[in-house]
Amino acid sequence: MMTTDDVRTYVDQCAGRLRLNRPKALHSLNLDMVQAMTRALLDWRSDPDVRIVLIDHAEGRGFCAGGDVVAIAHDVPQGASVGQQFFFHEYRLNHLMYTYPKPGVAFMDGVTMGGGVGISCPCRYRVATERTLFAMPETTIGLFPDVGGGRYLSRLRGRSAQYLALTGARLDGADCVAMGLANFYLPSEALDQVKAQICATPEKTESILAGAAVTPPPAKIVAQLPDIDRLFASDDFETILRDLETDGGEWATRQLETLAQRSPTSCKVSLKMLVESPRHLHFVDEMRMEFAIMIRMYQAPDFAEGVRALLIDKTGNPRWTPATPSEVTDAMVDAYFQPLPADQAWTPLPPKE
Repeated sequence: MMTTDDVRTYVDQCAGRLRLNRPKALHSLNLDMVQAMTRALLDWRSDPDVRIVLIDHAEGRGFCAGGDVVAIAHDVPQGASVGQQFFFHEYRLNHLMYTYPKPGVAFMDGVTMGGGVGISCPCRYRVATERTLFAMPETTIGLFPDVGGGRYLSRLRGRSAQYLALTGARLDGADCVAMGLANFYLPSEALDQVKAQICATPEKTESILAGAAVTPPPAKIVAQLPDIDRLFASDDFETILRDLETDGGEWATRQLETLAQRSPTSCKVSLKMLVESPRHLHFVDEMRMEFAIMIRMYQAPDFAEGVRALLIDKTGNPRWTPATPSEVTDAMVDAYFQPLPADQAWTPLPPKE
């Protein structure tokens, strides 16, 4: 077993195990964790004894609350090298998982946000439980749903992607199954036995999960889908705001109040990304585009301000720059999507020798 402080990577019978182990930080990813997971996956890729990969968390609640954005925000004034390295290697891990030749099982048992979505959505089997709390809340901190979020969200039914990306709405395990973000719903108390069975007989993974699965409770988001499709129908942020205001209903009013707290730049960039992402045939192109956006966004004022307001001072009163949607021009949004110079652009891991 190869163990670091924050992630445990080891082989358990026929399975490679990635166990996140930062309970006090809800297992948020840092650069050491990303690199340790990448090394393990590369080692197991050609190991005939490893036939499946299981991703879960050790003690404490939460599966993975995302990347360690507080550390990255602190680094920006010193030249932003930590953030650049982190996102570069995190996206390499995401791409490696997306293209990995062996099936993966992600146990989304708890908070699954941001970077946690990036390491669970590439897996063939995605297990939700009664403790699952799924969200892409990046617009609350001046970012956008990255780590492949453009691909995963844009493939959801109707206008769910626009709703989830803009508001950062939280989904429970039943919602995740209803939306296709998870494909099995298990009681958390069954997970240890299921993991042991999969490690011993990986060829039976699907039947093991199906046998342990239970019927989830009714998914709350299903009742909201007609309103989501109607009121988030536009790719123009101001039009969405206007449609919500015109509707005036209780649900629409709550969404307006939520969006008033989000970074206007982030919202407009997120909407454009959801238009652009489906045009990328290959995931490598998605990652290249997202990296270019991220490198610009995390060094812009809204990221440090959003992290301060939400996670450091916890005042909940971010002062966005620009402050209003009308001040965020199309040219400003388009600039985030320009390709980076070749020597700064993201690249996947070198092909296997």
